[in-house]
Amino acid sequence: MSVQVPRTLDDALKAIAANPSAQFIQGGTDLMVEINFNHRKPTDVIALRRVDELKSTQIDTKNMQITIGAGLPYQMMERGEIAEHVPALAQAARTVGSPQIRSAGTIGGNLGTCSPAGDALPVLSALDATVNLQTQKASRTVSIHDFMIGVKRNARMPGEIIVSTTLPIVSGWQGYAKVGVRNAMVISVASCCLVVDRINGTIAVALGAVGPTIIRCRETESWLAKQIDLRTNPTMPDNLLQEFGSRVANESKPIDDHRSTAAYRRHAVSTLSRRLLLRAHS
Repeated sequence: MSVQVPRTLDDALKAIAANPSAQFIQGGTDLMVEINFNHRKPTDVIALRRVDELKSTQIDTKNMQITIGAGLPYQMMERGEIAEHVPALAQAARTVGSPQIRSAGTIGGNLGTCSPAGDALPVLSALDATVNLQTQKASRTVSIHDFMIGVKRNARMPGEIIVSTTLPIVSGWQGYAKVGVRNAMVISVASCCLVVDRINGTIAVALGAVGPTIIRCRETESWLAKQIDLRTNPTMPDNLLQEFGSRVANESKPIDDHRSTAAYRRHAVSTLSRRLLLRAHS
């Protein structure tokens, strides 16, 4: 196996331009598992962990958005300015594996792997994030909804590097929750991110691990916005909460696999979404 370790983004872009079929590795928390189990056998690897340009964060309070480098470890998102502006991402970051995993794993890795169980991805979906990609010659921005195209498949083109993701800073409440086969250091059986925008009176619900990619519950979002004024903090009646959970579950597309059943996953996202909505309006 040939491994290149660039120190700058320019060197990384030159390396992938010279060998577009090379495999990127960031923290290695996904890729190394597949290599160790002989599921993947890359011959050329470009390691990005020493590219400091991929670890930057820019907070634009004028345009109310935050851009997070693809190589910034989850450990750096748990607290501080990122947690202040995007609390759901901080909550998701705290659920990622052990402290060792959180010091290595990154949003760029989640986006590159594009597993529907990726913890950051429901947050990016609920916030309508954009993914920023770059080649030696050009850069482009892709909506998160267009970037995730299938199970562990994304829209990254040969020669491109995922450099960052940009998220809006939303005035309102947001939260993330997941369930797994144990209480910690676990891959999601089902996950949910809920964002309430008090300014625009909208709600966003995104589900993980219950479909081939992250699912936005747009029909449920539209239905709830017609039931209550989300610009205020109304009390949620029990019948509305139950209907909300049922509608979220109906928009999920789970399967039976070695971690759970489809029926349990539907029950889980119904429960998670109701709990998050209750917290948002308590």
